Amino acid sequence: MDADAHSNEDLDVAVSDDGLVVRATIDRPDQRNALNESVFRGLFSTLAAADEGDVRVVVIRGAGGNFCSGGDLAEMPIGQGAQAYREGFSGLSRLIERMQSISALTVAAVEGYCLAGGLGLATACEFVVASREATFGTPEVDVGLFPAQAMAPIMRTVHEKRGLELLFTGEHVDAEEAHEMGMITRLADPDEFEAELDDLVGELARNSPVMVSMGKEAYYDQREMDFDRALAYLREVIALLAMSEDTEEGINAFLTDRDPEWRGR
Repeated sequence: MDADAHSNEDLDVAVSDDGLVVRATIDRPDQRNALNESVFRGLFSTLAAADEGDVRVVVIRGAGGNFCSGGDLAEMPIGQGAQAYREGFSGLSRLIERMQSISALTVAAVEGYCLAGGLGLATACEFVVASREATFGTPEVDVGLFPAQAMAPIMRTVHEKRGLELLFTGEHVDAEEAHEMGMITRLADPDEFEAELDDLVGELARNSPVMVSMGKEAYYDQREMDFDRALAYLREVIALLAMSEDTEEGINAFLTDRDPEWRGR
Protein backbone atom coordinates (compact mmCIF):
# COMPACT_ATOMS: atom_id res chain seq x y z
CA MET A 1 0.00 0.00 0.00
CA ASP A 2 1.39 3.41 -1.01
CA ALA A 3 0.85 5.71 1.96
CA ASP A 4 1.64 8.86 -0.04
CA ALA A 5 -1.20 8.10 -2.46
CA HIS A 6 -3.73 8.40 0.36
CA SER A 7 -2.25 11.25 2.39
CA ASN A 8 -3.38 14.80 1.79
CA GLU A 9 -3.06 18.25 3.38
CA ASP A 10 -5.30 17.20 6.29
CA LEU A 11 -4.52 13.50 6.69
CA ASP A 12 -1.16 11.80 7.15
CA VAL A 13 -1.04 8.09 6.30
CA ALA A 14 1.81 5.73 7.21
CA VAL A 15 2.25 1.99 6.64
CA SER A 16 4.34 -0.39 8.76
CA ASP A 17 7.35 -2.08 7.17
CA ASP A 18 5.54 -5.41 7.00
CA GLY A 19 2.45 -3.80 5.45
CA LEU A 20 0.12 -5.12 8.17
CA VAL A 21 -0.65 -1.87 9.99
CA VAL A 22 -1.84 1.46 8.59
CA ARG A 23 -1.84 4.59 10.73
CA ALA A 24 -4.05 7.47 9.58
CA THR A 25 -3.52 10.74 11.48
CA ILE A 26 -5.98 13.61 11.12
CA ASP A 27 -3.61 16.56 10.75
CA ARG A 28 -5.63 19.68 11.54
CA PRO A 29 -4.33 20.55 15.03
CA ASP A 30 -5.40 24.20 14.83
CA GLN A 31 -9.00 23.03 14.33
CA ARG A 32 -8.67 20.27 16.95
CA ASN A 33 -8.68 17.83 14.02
CA ALA A 34 -12.23 18.62 12.95
CA LEU A 35 -13.59 16.45 10.17
CA ASN A 36 -13.72 18.17 6.78
CA GLU A 37 -14.05 16.97 3.20
CA SER A 38 -10.36 16.25 2.70
CA VAL A 39 -10.20 14.20 5.92
CA PHE A 40 -13.20 12.14 4.84
CA ARG A 41 -11.76 11.72 1.35
CA GLY A 42 -8.41 10.57 2.70
CA LEU A 43 -9.94 8.14 5.19
CA PHE A 44 -12.22 6.61 2.56
CA SER A 45 -9.26 6.15 0.23
CA THR A 46 -7.12 4.67 3.00
CA LEU A 47 -9.80 2.20 4.09
CA ALA A 48 -10.42 1.07 0.50
CA ALA A 49 -6.72 0.47 -0.09
CA ALA A 50 -6.36 -1.37 3.22
CA ASP A 51 -9.23 -3.64 2.28
CA GLU A 52 -7.62 -4.55 -1.03
CA GLY A 53 -4.27 -5.50 0.50
CA ASP A 54 -2.77 -7.38 3.44
CA VAL A 55 -3.56 -4.79 6.11
CA ARG A 56 -4.89 -6.27 9.35
CA VAL A 57 -5.13 -3.13 11.53
CA VAL A 58 -6.01 0.49 10.75
CA VAL A 59 -5.17 2.99 13.49
CA ILE A 60 -6.96 6.35 13.45
CA ARG A 61 -5.68 9.21 15.58
CA GLY A 62 -5.30 12.98 15.68
CA ALA A 63 -2.27 15.26 15.55
CA GLY A 64 -1.21 17.77 18.18
CA GLY A 65 -2.54 16.03 21.27
CA ASN A 66 -6.25 15.85 20.35
CA PHE A 67 -8.21 13.07 18.68
CA CYS A 68 -11.06 14.87 16.90
CA SER A 69 -13.56 17.58 17.82
CA GLY A 70 -16.22 16.44 15.35
CA GLY A 71 -17.43 17.93 12.09
CA ASP A 72 -16.01 21.23 10.89
CA LEU A 73 -18.86 23.72 11.39
CA ALA A 74 -17.22 26.08 8.90
CA GLU A 75 -17.97 23.56 6.15
CA MET A 76 -21.58 22.89 7.14
CA PRO A 77 -24.07 23.70 4.32
CA ILE A 78 -26.06 26.19 6.38
CA GLY A 79 -28.99 27.67 4.45
CA GLN A 80 -28.33 25.67 1.27
CA GLY A 81 -31.42 23.45 1.29
CA ALA A 82 -32.42 19.90 2.18
CA GLN A 83 -30.27 18.06 -0.37
CA ALA A 84 -27.17 20.01 0.58
CA TYR A 85 -27.82 19.22 4.24
CA ARG A 86 -28.28 15.53 3.45
CA GLU A 87 -25.04 15.34 1.50
CA GLY A 88 -23.11 17.58 3.87
CA PHE A 89 -24.02 15.62 6.97
CA SER A 90 -23.65 12.15 5.44
CA GLY A 91 -19.86 11.90 5.62
CA LEU A 92 -19.66 10.40 9.10
CA SER A 93 -22.33 7.75 8.57
CA ARG A 94 -20.77 6.67 5.27
CA LEU A 95 -17.35 6.52 6.90
CA ILE A 96 -18.64 4.38 9.78
CA GLU A 97 -20.29 2.00 7.31
CA ARG A 98 -17.00 1.68 5.41
CA MET A 99 -15.02 1.08 8.59
CA GLN A 100 -17.27 -1.80 9.53
CA SER A 101 -17.26 -3.36 6.06
CA ILE A 102 -13.48 -3.67 5.64
CA SER A 103 -11.64 -6.84 6.63
CA ALA A 104 -9.07 -5.05 8.80
CA LEU A 105 -9.71 -4.18 12.43
CA THR A 106 -9.86 -0.50 13.40
CA VAL A 107 -8.29 1.09 16.47
CA ALA A 108 -8.91 4.65 17.71
CA ALA A 109 -5.92 6.18 19.51
CA VAL A 110 -7.53 8.87 21.65
CA GLU A 111 -5.70 11.75 23.29
CA GLY A 112 -7.11 15.12 24.33
CA TYR A 113 -10.53 16.03 22.98
CA CYS A 114 -12.78 13.32 21.52
CA LEU A 115 -16.02 15.14 20.88
CA ALA A 116 -19.21 15.07 18.79
CA GLY A 117 -18.58 13.26 15.49
CA GLY A 118 -15.09 12.50 16.78
CA LEU A 119 -16.67 10.44 19.54
CA GLY A 120 -18.81 8.72 16.93
CA LEU A 121 -15.67 7.96 14.92
CA ALA A 122 -13.84 6.58 17.96
CA THR A 123 -16.69 4.38 19.19
CA ALA A 124 -17.20 3.05 15.65
CA CYS A 125 -13.73 1.50 15.86
CA GLU A 126 -13.53 -2.04 17.18
CA PHE A 127 -10.93 -0.96 19.75
CA VAL A 128 -10.23 2.30 21.59
CA VAL A 129 -6.97 3.04 23.39
CA ALA A 130 -7.28 6.26 25.38
CA SER A 131 -5.04 8.46 27.48
CA ARG A 132 -6.25 9.08 31.01
CA GLU A 133 -6.13 12.79 30.16
CA ALA A 134 -8.61 12.46 27.26
CA THR A 135 -12.03 14.15 27.32
CA PHE A 136 -15.21 12.78 25.75
CA GLY A 137 -18.57 14.35 24.94
CA THR A 138 -21.27 15.31 22.42
CA PRO A 139 -21.56 19.11 22.58
CA GLU A 140 -23.69 19.42 19.41
CA VAL A 141 -26.68 20.32 21.59
CA ASP A 142 -24.98 23.63 22.42
CA VAL A 143 -25.50 24.79 18.81
CA GLY A 144 -28.96 23.28 18.39
CA LEU A 145 -27.86 20.06 16.72
CA PHE A 146 -28.24 16.46 17.86
CA PRO A 147 -25.44 13.88 17.48
CA ALA A 148 -27.66 11.69 15.31
CA GLN A 149 -25.03 9.84 13.26
CA ALA A 150 -22.62 9.53 16.18
CA MET A 151 -25.44 8.14 18.30
CA ALA A 152 -25.47 4.82 16.42
CA PRO A 153 -21.99 3.65 17.48
CA ILE A 154 -22.07 5.46 20.82
CA MET A 155 -25.31 3.83 21.97
CA ARG A 156 -24.12 0.40 20.85
CA THR A 157 -21.17 0.89 23.17
CA VAL A 158 -22.39 2.54 26.37
CA HIS A 159 -25.08 1.86 28.94
CA GLU A 160 -28.38 3.22 27.61
CA LYS A 161 -29.47 5.64 30.34
CA ARG A 162 -25.99 7.10 30.79
CA GLY A 163 -25.59 7.39 27.04
CA LEU A 164 -28.86 9.29 26.69
CA GLU A 165 -27.75 11.73 29.35
CA LEU A 166 -24.49 12.29 27.48
CA LEU A 167 -26.27 12.87 24.14
CA PHE A 168 -28.88 15.30 25.43
CA THR A 169 -26.81 17.35 27.89
CA GLY A 170 -23.61 17.77 25.90
CA GLU A 171 -21.57 17.21 29.06
CA HIS A 172 -17.90 16.31 28.93
CA VAL A 173 -16.68 13.22 30.78
CA ASP A 174 -13.14 12.25 31.63
CA ALA A 175 -11.45 9.08 30.46
CA GLU A 176 -12.10 7.18 33.69
CA GLU A 177 -15.86 7.69 33.37
CA ALA A 178 -15.79 6.98 29.63
CA HIS A 179 -14.06 3.71 30.45
CA GLU A 180 -16.72 2.84 33.02
CA MET A 181 -19.41 3.61 30.44
CA GLY A 182 -17.88 1.10 28.03
CA MET A 183 -16.31 3.42 25.43
CA ILE A 184 -12.69 2.42 25.96
CA THR A 185 -10.82 -0.83 25.42
CA ARG A 186 -7.58 0.13 27.15
CA LEU A 187 -6.86 3.14 29.37
CA ALA A 188 -3.26 4.34 29.67
CA ASP A 189 -1.29 6.96 31.53
CA PRO A 190 0.01 9.61 29.11
CA ASP A 191 3.61 8.45 29.36
CA GLU A 192 2.54 4.86 28.63
CA PHE A 193 0.02 5.66 25.90
CA GLU A 194 2.21 4.88 22.87
CA ALA A 195 3.47 1.63 24.37
CA GLU A 196 -0.07 0.52 25.25
CA LEU A 197 -1.25 1.38 21.74
CA ASP A 198 1.63 -0.46 20.09
CA ASP A 199 1.09 -3.47 22.33
CA LEU A 200 -2.56 -3.85 21.31
CA VAL A 201 -1.89 -3.17 17.63
CA GLY A 202 0.90 -5.76 17.68
CA GLU A 203 -1.38 -8.36 19.26
CA LEU A 204 -4.06 -7.78 16.65
CA ALA A 205 -1.68 -7.72 13.68
CA ARG A 206 -0.20 -11.10 14.62
CA ASN A 207 -3.55 -12.83 14.07
CA SER A 208 -4.59 -14.88 11.06
CA PRO A 209 -5.98 -12.54 8.38
CA VAL A 210 -8.70 -15.09 7.59
CA MET A 211 -9.74 -15.19 11.24
CA VAL A 212 -9.71 -11.39 11.49
CA SER A 213 -11.82 -10.95 8.35
CA MET A 214 -14.35 -13.67 9.12
CA GLY A 215 -14.51 -12.85 12.81
CA LYS A 216 -15.20 -9.17 12.19
CA GLU A 217 -17.86 -9.89 9.59
CA ALA A 218 -19.50 -12.44 11.89
CA TYR A 219 -19.57 -9.99 14.80
CA TYR A 220 -21.45 -7.31 12.89
CA ASP A 221 -23.76 -9.80 11.19
CA GLN A 222 -24.86 -11.49 14.42
CA ARG A 223 -25.19 -8.32 16.47
CA GLU A 224 -28.75 -7.59 15.38
CA MET A 225 -29.92 -11.24 15.27
CA ASP A 226 -31.99 -12.88 17.97
CA PHE A 227 -30.08 -15.37 20.10
CA ASP A 228 -31.13 -18.61 18.40
CA ARG A 229 -30.51 -17.26 14.92
CA ALA A 230 -27.11 -15.91 15.98
CA LEU A 231 -26.08 -19.32 17.32
CA ALA A 232 -27.15 -21.05 14.11
CA TYR A 233 -25.30 -18.51 11.97
CA LEU A 234 -22.13 -18.66 14.06
CA ARG A 235 -22.12 -22.46 13.92
CA GLU A 236 -21.74 -22.15 10.16
CA VAL A 237 -19.06 -19.48 10.52
CA ILE A 238 -16.86 -21.62 12.74
CA ALA A 239 -17.25 -24.57 10.38
CA LEU A 240 -16.16 -22.48 7.39
CA LEU A 241 -13.27 -20.95 9.32
CA ALA A 242 -12.08 -24.40 10.42
CA MET A 243 -11.74 -25.38 6.76
CA SER A 244 -9.32 -22.55 5.98
CA GLU A 245 -5.63 -23.18 5.39
CA ASP A 246 -4.82 -20.69 8.13
CA THR A 247 -6.71 -22.68 10.75
CA GLU A 248 -4.97 -25.87 9.66
CA GLU A 249 -1.64 -24.07 9.89
CA GLY A 250 -2.50 -22.60 13.28
CA ILE A 251 -3.42 -25.99 14.76
CA ASN A 252 -0.34 -27.68 13.32
CA ALA A 253 1.87 -24.88 14.64
CA PHE A 254 0.34 -25.26 18.10
CA LEU A 255 0.86 -29.02 18.10
CA THR A 256 4.49 -28.69 16.98
CA ASP A 257 5.26 -25.76 19.29
CA ARG A 258 6.17 -23.20 16.61
CA ASP A 259 4.87 -19.86 15.39
CA PRO A 260 2.26 -20.12 12.61
CA GLU A 261 2.98 -18.83 9.11
CA TRP A 262 -0.31 -17.39 7.96
CA ARG A 263 -1.17 -17.76 4.27
CA GLY A 264 -4.31 -15.62 4.25
CA ARG A 265 -6.53 -18.34 2.84
